[in-house]
Amino acid sequence: MSTGAGTGDELELALSLPLDRFTLDVTCVTRAHVTAVFGASGSGKTSLLESLAGLRPASGMIRFGDHVWLDSMRRVRVPPEHRRVGYVPQDGMLFPHRTVRGNILAGAGRSRSSAPGSTPEAAQLDTVCELLELTPLLERRVGTLSGGERQRVAIGRALCSAPHLLLLDEPLAALDVPLRRRVLPFLARVREELAVPMLLVSHDPRTVQALADEVIVLRQGQVISQGAPREVLADPNVFPIAEAEGYATMMPAVLQSSDTGSAVVRLGAQGTGPQLVVPRTDCAPGDRLMVEISSREAILATDRPTNISARNVLPGRISAISALSDDSGMLLVTVDLAELLPPLMTEVTVGSAAELGLAAGRDVFVILKTAGCVVYGNV
Repeated sequence: MSTGAGTGDELELALSLPLDRFTLDVTCVTRAHVTAVFGASGSGKTSLLESLAGLRPASGMIRFGDHVWLDSMRRVRVPPEHRRVGYVPQDGMLFPHRTVRGNILAGAGRSRSSAPGSTPEAAQLDTVCELLELTPLLERRVGTLSGGERQRVAIGRALCSAPHLLLLDEPLAALDVPLRRRVLPFLARVREELAVPMLLVSHDPRTVQALADEVIVLRQGQVISQGAPREVLADPNVFPIAEAEGYATMMPAVLQSSDTGSAVVRLGAQGTGPQLVVPRTDCAPGDRLMVEISSREAILATDRPTNISARNVLPGRISAISALSDDSGMLLVTVDLAELLPPLMTEVTVGSAAELGLAAGRDVFVILKTAGCVVYGNV
C-alpha cells in the first residue's frame, strides 16, 4: 500500500526563520526515503519541522517533488492543510474525548478535506491498524492507553491522512527505555512497508541509525553535516553531540535461538554475519532484530583473549582512528566486523591506543558482554 507520493521525491530547503537565540538558516537537498534531522536540544530541529508543516512563518523556499510550499520571492505560501504532510508532534496531540478509531478517522477526514472528492479507504485503515497493531485498541478511549500505544495511534492518524510526506518530531523522546524498544520496531515497519517518505527529528543517535538513510545535523540553526548516518555520526565534529545523547552502534540481526537466560543472533539484515550472544528475547527464530551496542561497552584486544566471562569475542579490522574534538583525550576507533555491517564505534584513551599499537588496518578482537547488548525485537 502506498499512502503518498512515494520514494524518490526530492525535498529542497532554503529557508530562514529568526528564533530567540539564533536564526534558523537551512539550505539542503535530500532524496532519501527517510531523512533524520539530528542535533542537541535547542539546535532548531523542531522549528525546522514546523516550518515544513507550515506552522512557522519562515521565509525562503520549500519544495517537495513538484510541489512548491513556500517561495517568498514569488509570494507563494501554501497553507498547512494543503501541504499534504502527516505531522506527528512530540506529544502526539490526540483527541482525549474520542476512541482510537475516532482519532485515526480524524486523519482520514483531513485527507478528504485536502483532496476534494476522495474518500477514506477501508483497506488503508485496515493496513495501518495491522501494521501498527492497533486493531485490538480501536474502541478504547485514548486516556486508557500507554505512552507507546498513544504514540502508535498518533502515527496511525497521520498515515491515514494520505500524506505525501510524514513528519515525526522526536517520536521516542517521551517514552522510557522499555517503551522505546517497543515502539521503534513499529517505525521500522512503517519505513519498510509503506512508500511514504519520512522526515524524522531526533536527538537520539540510535533512532537515527535504526531508521534513517540520510541525516542532516544542525548546530545553532546551521547545517554542519549531511550524509549517511554511519559516516556523519562518526565525524569527530559530530560524534561528541551523539555521544552526549548516548551513542551506540545499531546492528541489524536475525534471531537464531533463545533460552531462559540468553539468545543467539547472527548479525546482518539477512543473518549472514558473525554470531552474537545477547539477552533473552521473546521473538521467534528467524525474526529480524536490531542490536544496540554502546560505544563504551566494547573492549579491544590485539590478541584473542582466553578465560574471560564475556561471551562475545568478534574479530574485526580497524578502518579509522580519530581524535574527538571535545579535548577529552579520547580516540574514536572505527572497527569493521563484516561486509555489509555498519562499522562498530568504540572509544579508547590515547594511552591505551599507544600501548596496543592501534592503527588503521590493524586486526583486533572486539569483546562484548551479553548484558551490554540491547535487543529491539521484530523489526
